[in-house]
Amino acid sequence: MSTPGRRMPCSNPTRRPPPARRPTRAVQWAGRMLCWSLAAGMATAAADLLLSPQGIRWHALWPLPWYLTGAAAITWACLRAREKAAHRQVSEEDDDSHGEWDQAA
Repeated sequence: MSTPGRRMPCSNPTRRPPPARRPTRAVQWAGRMLCWSLAAGMATAAADLLLSPQGIRWHALWPLPWYLTGAAAITWACLRAREKAAHRQVSEEDDDSHGEWDQAA
């Protein structure tokens, strides 16, 4: 039992997340990048179709968001697979410890 008013070690707000949660922020960032680059690609395609801009650099710039979409999709998929593998590894460790507890009981 803990002493009333004493902080427990798990209640520390500056404590780092467990290893399985660390890549989560990168996965979220890559997912957002994927969504925004896809939206920008659709907007530039619509602008190219409807407005037919004749700028000097337009023909080089309008496909750029589509290239970023492909790169963001590959990055997100790799990071997401890594995150799932880390989560699976942590859950397997938890399953082993519960099995030991049941056997001890």
